[in-house]
Amino acid sequence: MKIKGVLFDFSGTLFRIESVDAWLRAVLGARGTAVEQADFERYAAQLTAAGALPGGPHPERIPPSLAAAWDARDRSAPLHREAYTGLAREVALPDPGLYDELYDRHMSPAAWQPYPDAEEVLRGLRRNGTAVGVVSNIGWDLRPVFRAHGLDELVDAYVLSYEHGINKPDPRLFRTACTLLECDPEEVVMVGDDRHADGGAAALGCEVRFVDHLPVAERPAGLRALGLR
Repeated sequence: MKIKGVLFDFSGTLFRIESVDAWLRAVLGARGTAVEQADFERYAAQLTAAGALPGGPHPERIPPSLAAAWDARDRSAPLHREAYTGLAREVALPDPGLYDELYDRHMSPAAWQPYPDAEEVLRGLRRNGTAVGVVSNIGWDLRPVFRAHGLDELVDAYVLSYEHGINKPDPRLFRTACTLLECDPEEVVMVGDDRHADGGAAALGCEVRFVDHLPVAERPAGLRALGLR
């Protein structure tokens, strides 16, 4: 198959969110909130268990009061915020202003790091004339993250779930992306880290290839190994 277009997932595929420790430390520092080390470690462990960091560890449990927001979080920006700030509020932090600031921090380009081979692979596709799209289950605009890291110029189209009111694995999201790239699905490869969500592209006839959702330092060449170029 000649590859005419490649679709990429965002979190865990092209970029990785910072650790819960780094996330919490950045927000505490920005607010000037000092806590003892033992308290910091407790807060970080509790936020990890709560799954309060979008793109981070999955919640160990979803409180019944948040179930509806959680199920629809990637189809609505307000529900995405409600779900994740609600999970954070399961932890008794020392400053009530921290909950919204933690949520805002995760949308900052500083909170995200591209995988080491992301730019190399994207530039290689651009040189080959291969169209590139980003298809993400997300509740906020990730374009500024790509711009801040110098990768926006290498992406031809973004298809974000909250902007369309549907999320992966719904084939309609992938079809929209293929249409924007002006490619037939049979000429497109979908690259992701979630076999359920990203695997939905196969229903259209796209080939699907997977990478492991690992810390940046542990996956230096996962995208390069896919042989997209």
